[in-house]
Amino acid sequence: MSKQPAPAGVAPGTPPVLQLRGIGKFFPGVIANKDVDLDVWPGEIHALLGENGAGKSTLMNVVTGIYQPEEGEIILDGYGQTFTSPQEAIRAGIGMVHQHFKLVQAFTVAENIHLGWDEAPRIASPAVMEARTREISERFGFPVRPDARVCDLSAGEQQRVEILRVLARKARLLIMDEPTAVLTPEETGELFRALRAFRAQGNAVIIISHKLDEVMEISDRVSILRGGRKVGTFNTADCNPSMLAATMVGRDIVRRNMRARPEGAAPIATDPVMQLRNVSVRDDRGVDTLRDVSLDLYGGEILGIAGVAGNGQRELTHVLTGLMARTSGEILLDGNLVDRADPALFVQAGVGHIPEDRLRSALAPSLSVTANMALREYPYPPIGTHGLYDAQAAGGLARDIAELAQVTIPDFAMPVRNLSGGNQQRLVARREIRIASRVLVAAYPARGLDIGAIATMLGYLTDLRDQGVAVVFISEDLEDLLNVSDRIGVMFHGRLMSVIDAEAADMATIGLLMGGRDATNTQSGAAQ
Repeated sequence: MSKQPAPAGVAPGTPPVLQLRGIGKFFPGVIANKDVDLDVWPGEIHALLGENGAGKSTLMNVVTGIYQPEEGEIILDGYGQTFTSPQEAIRAGIGMVHQHFKLVQAFTVAENIHLGWDEAPRIASPAVMEARTREISERFGFPVRPDARVCDLSAGEQQRVEILRVLARKARLLIMDEPTAVLTPEETGELFRALRAFRAQGNAVIIISHKLDEVMEISDRVSILRGGRKVGTFNTADCNPSMLAATMVGRDIVRRNMRARPEGAAPIATDPVMQLRNVSVRDDRGVDTLRDVSLDLYGGEILGIAGVAGNGQRELTHVLTGLMARTSGEILLDGNLVDRADPALFVQAGVGHIPEDRLRSALAPSLSVTANMALREYPYPPIGTHGLYDAQAAGGLARDIAELAQVTIPDFAMPVRNLSGGNQQRLVARREIRIASRVLVAAYPARGLDIGAIATMLGYLTDLRDQGVAVVFISEDLEDLLNVSDRIGVMFHGRLMSVIDAEAADMATIGLLMGGRDATNTQSGAAQ
């Protein structure tokens, strides 16, 4: 295998930080990676793209010692290496920040930084650990609050803690899996500035991402996997998003306006199926996280919800699905007052829910694929009959859902955590669509999906709309919201700023509302 040429700016004779030669990794019935070559050089940010299930995360798990390859060789700084654990990889200078953070929520930032670190003092007071953490934070340019508990941090702050854990252990190659999936635009900008500074010190970064605009902005080179094999490595300057998308999926991706309804689609209902009337929610600290929200949901309509993450979207979805009790206000289903928060009641009423965090809220990671697909239907025939569980019926249900989701599963008894994040998301979506005969509440359903899978997911939502279901679609991607929504509501600090007709909406108006400014010329929808 010929070595890929060094990019401009790398001194002659300098070896790549990382070389992969002929890497193969197989699972029962699945070729996860086959014959993969990759070079990552000092001072570069290298993007790794591919459809969900293309083998990106598996390849990086091989690099970091989580998996051992059946074929091929890992070469670090010109020397062959074998990593039997992530600890060995981090000692060699390779660290990975996973899409789902691996922090101890009850511990402080300083405690998480020092946990399992060879260089941590054997006996250290909280003040000493916090001082060490503050020095590490300043050295690498990732501001954190050393004494804060992780459970009280935003997603962006938690990510900084994960990165600092890796950098404190002297990583020279930082691998990041979907690093901006849960970040606000401001947090993404901060992350990119820090990664550029890390690169400028002669280090290297590998980013797994589906956000092609961000790949174009941050990376120097791009490698693309398809079906577990590498199809090419390109200089980012020679690429564009359309070319990257087509190379990823093997065909051109054509975006179309999905607001148009096909012939025979259900019209928008005249009476709302669900209503919120002046609903507020107060958290344990006494802070109003949802403030006086009134909203009508109509069958045959997609109501988009825009806003920077953390402005009440989570609480809104939980109220709409019976997961959270309101502090004040009323919820009505088909005109009838709902007197208590009870998820089972909402399921029986035909309300499905795709939550924002699939692993914490939608799935039991250690349970089988079959068990996870049957989770929502355990009490009902044919899965549950007279208190007994029918394993054969559950298996049939899981296979039906996987077929509809177009997810290939070699063994339905394996833990669902073994699937790629995108495939997990597709299965959750299909499971909840079965329930959503009246309403589907979809929170960030396209998060972590590749461009082809995003189009498929949006198609799920419009198909439900055309069947007469009311769909609530929460997203930070304004283009997707404008593409499928009939109306768009905008959240800011727990308030519903306005609901506007999507046809009359534009990104500038929505952006004003997202920032808390009144757009007085917006056309109000039914936000009574």
